[in-house]
Amino acid sequence: MLPARSGSVRRGRLGGLVLGLATLGIVGWAVAPDGAPAPQRPAPPLAGLPADTADAAGPPKTVVGVPVARPAPDATPTPSVTPPPEIPATGPGTFTVTPGQSAQAGTEGSLLTYTVEVETGLPFDPIEVAAVVDTTLADPRSWIADGRHSFQRVPAGGDLRVLVATPGTTDELCAPLRTRGEVSCRNGQNVVLNALRWASAVPHYDGDVDGYRQYVVNHEVGHALGESHVDCPAPGEVAPVMLQQTYGLEGCVANSWPYP
Repeated sequence: MLPARSGSVRRGRLGGLVLGLATLGIVGWAVAPDGAPAPQRPAPPLAGLPADTADAAGPPKTVVGVPVARPAPDATPTPSVTPPPEIPATGPGTFTVTPGQSAQAGTEGSLLTYTVEVETGLPFDPIEVAAVVDTTLADPRSWIADGRHSFQRVPAGGDLRVLVATPGTTDELCAPLRTRGEVSCRNGQNVVLNALRWASAVPHYDGDVDGYRQYVVNHEVGHALGESHVDCPAPGEVAPVMLQQTYGLEGCVANSWPYP
């Protein structure tokens, strides 16, 4: 009977030793040495965010252990659209004349001189406005193409005054023509360009403000040359510059030039 008891004690001691070691191992894993934090199971990914993301710029940023995707290095940024400047409803009726003079545009026909002037308080640089008018009238697609006209900007005493004016001042300078604060006109020696249209063009020009500015200069100067309004010749055709394109295109394609 003694050998059997001895074996039983040994087995009991061996089992206790195994149990003690196992318990010690668990405690040693749960409380890591040197105060280091215990290993944790990774948190599940949040909805809408990838569980594993990296790029060439380095490891992903994380919030509560969850990777947050960053734009790829070669991603093209969305271009920002600059809103048109705010135009006051009316102004004082005084104008800043662009200094200096341009080269003569065209070498044939009668010379027509002009000043370029911007009403006080408008957010347009007179020099920049003059550059648009000068280059438009000097373009080979403009009125110089027919050989009957040439143009030159002067600092004072021109045959025409090209004026960029607030809607209210435009109405005053264009009367008795009815511009209703919306459109431009030619009235006597005044070529009056409505600042509202100069700033933002019209919707059917599809954001082409530069093209609209060229159109309105050519259209109103065309009136000063004796040209009258015309209709769209046929749907899909290039719009004549003397079509009232500010109001609509009548099925034609927008066009800035007398001789496109």
